[in-house]
Amino acid sequence: MFVTTLLAQTNTSPRRYCRLLFDYKQQANKHRVYTLCPAGGGNTLLLHDSVEEEKKTKKKKRSSGAAAGSTASPVQSSPVQFRPVQFRPHWTSQDWLKWFRVSAMFRPLKILLSATKGPLTRCCSSFVSRMRYMNRLKEDDDACSAALQSAHIFLFHRLSPLLQRTERGTFRPAELMCSDVQSILERLGSDRSLLKESVLIGCSEQNQVQFCLDVGELDQAAVEEQCEGNFIDLRKAFFLLTGPEAPLVAKGQALLRWHQASGFCSATGQPTQRNQAGSQRVCSSSGIVYYPKMSPVVIVLVSDGKRCLLGRQPSFPRGLFSALAGFCDMGETLEETVNREVAEEVGLEVHSISYSSSQHWPFPHSSFMLGCHASVSPAHTQLNVDRTELEDARWFSLEEITSALQVKTPPRRGDPPVCWLPPKHAIANRLIREWTDRRRLGEEEE
Repeated sequence: MFVTTLLAQTNTSPRRYCRLLFDYKQQANKHRVYTLCPAGGGNTLLLHDSVEEEKKTKKKKRSSGAAAGSTASPVQSSPVQFRPVQFRPHWTSQDWLKWFRVSAMFRPLKILLSATKGPLTRCCSSFVSRMRYMNRLKEDDDACSAALQSAHIFLFHRLSPLLQRTERGTFRPAELMCSDVQSILERLGSDRSLLKESVLIGCSEQNQVQFCLDVGELDQAAVEEQCEGNFIDLRKAFFLLTGPEAPLVAKGQALLRWHQASGFCSATGQPTQRNQAGSQRVCSSSGIVYYPKMSPVVIVLVSDGKRCLLGRQPSFPRGLFSALAGFCDMGETLEETVNREVAEEVGLEVHSISYSSSQHWPFPHSSFMLGCHASVSPAHTQLNVDRTELEDARWFSLEEITSALQVKTPPRRGDPPVCWLPPKHAIANRLIREWTDRRRLGEEEE
């Protein structure tokens, strides 16, 4: 069924109207022309279908001829009168602006008329399609096993990702084809069944399914030689990865760690069995289903208006400072956790809190980081550091933060002491950069 007439209100006057031509190819290789012209005395456009109009005219002729008999002359239907106006050089900018408005208004109709024959369906975005495909792989073991055969696999060795050096001297995760991994396992004398331990971690924008696999039972040096890469601790790898692969590698390590620690049911003590995608484990005795979990952690950058507060734990590398962070207690809200953590660690009372963003963080055992900004009164900035929580905490000026952001890699042994910040993949780095941008904007306005 085709739309033959459309009345649409526009902002153009009857004197300024336009004509749109749409060709629609039928199965009989006929074309129909749709014409927009003014109708009535108001600001109205009429969409006319030439083919439908011709059909109506022929139908009237047949019905009139049958009613009057064979001797009656057919009724001549007067053709529809149009006043098409061609685009002219003297059109003003306002004329062209109104033309584009009308074109945009009828663009959905053009898409409808150019569609192929069949039921109309809602088009899904590529993101929606990927997410639904991922969900299917999690629920269907057979589909997941089939997808694994053509998947890309990220290798880990005892939770350390395999990285390869690029021609530019940077590092990227080694993304191997499933067939290549099978060949490597065979050459190293491993059972190919190890491949079934791969865990689904994502699907790229090119619809390439991605898995991760820990080959910790194989010799590390032998695997590195076969893959032409190196297994590097994830904390160090975060400073070496410059692309968007860091969150994917972090997700892979977190899932592999969870499977290694969840082999038995906490209620019955019986072994748990994973599904093919690795998205859940089920107790073989009670049927209890376990899913990977993240622990909620608040990370907050405190400011007194001109300075920001950073601290460091004893386990931090030398010179590293970061925003304050702490786990959420049971029953706490985000705001309550921020107030408690700041009071416990540095002895300050927070006045206002604003949420920034969130991030998965694989340390210490898969955390869900909730990033916030908080402010304290400039008159009450005296720190009272809890040394059992922090090794040090102090206020940093904008100049000190700007200098610390210039340090791209951790200092080596023997280098002079320098203050440096978490890698750009960390949410702490994002909070610090947000504060820096606001301070610079504030100085410009002043």
